[in-house]
Amino acid sequence: MLEARDVSVAYQRRTALAGASLAIEPGTVTGLGGPSGCGKSTLARVLSLMLRPDSGEVLMDGAPVRRWRQRADRRLRIRVALIYQSPRQAVDPRLTLTEVIAEPLAANGRPDPARVRELARETGLTADLLTRRPHEVSEGQLQRACLARALTLEPRYLICDEMTTMLDASTQAHLVGVVNDYRRRAGAGVLAISHDAVLLDRWADRRVEMGGARDAADRSPVGAQRGEP
Repeated sequence: MLEARDVSVAYQRRTALAGASLAIEPGTVTGLGGPSGCGKSTLARVLSLMLRPDSGEVLMDGAPVRRWRQRADRRLRIRVALIYQSPRQAVDPRLTLTEVIAEPLAANGRPDPARVRELARETGLTADLLTRRPHEVSEGQLQRACLARALTLEPRYLICDEMTTMLDASTQAHLVGVVNDYRRRAGAGVLAISHDAVLLDRWADRRVEMGGARDAADRSPVGAQRGEP
């Protein structure tokens, strides 16, 4: 289980997240909704070990997280992957799509061209696209590459932060299908963050609302109970 307990974050004295608690269980999809500015993306960055909270704690499979970003234990860091809303802000514009997908493998000293080709096929990228750079492909094609990159090391937890917001309906459906196939195959836990309540109702096993609203499954507000959305 990937768990945030009473997590708070402030930026220059402005509170971005206050006392949030959330648990992501392996093999399930937790949907997280709420208005802009309520702290959804901040919570995503904390859970993906990209942002140290000012207070509270994060546990991954029972182990407390002590370090963050590149200082985090590598064994914990590779268990969770984050997919951002804007793929163009999440990639190095100098890289080809092949290199984008292969980044985690290269960083961990595990080059695997066959794995990159397999993930490209799964996410719907044709061979001619793999030699192109981000400015030469569409938003949807680039987001496919970002999803493929997120799956290269087979994370135990996948955080999709508005992954489908900027995509057309067919690309959105395809990427959600890829995530669901991976979840069922690997038993991964998924956090699906979106403003689209209809999407979350269709995709998630349970849906949580931030900003004072209530959980559609168990009716408890986010952060009200430790370890329970």
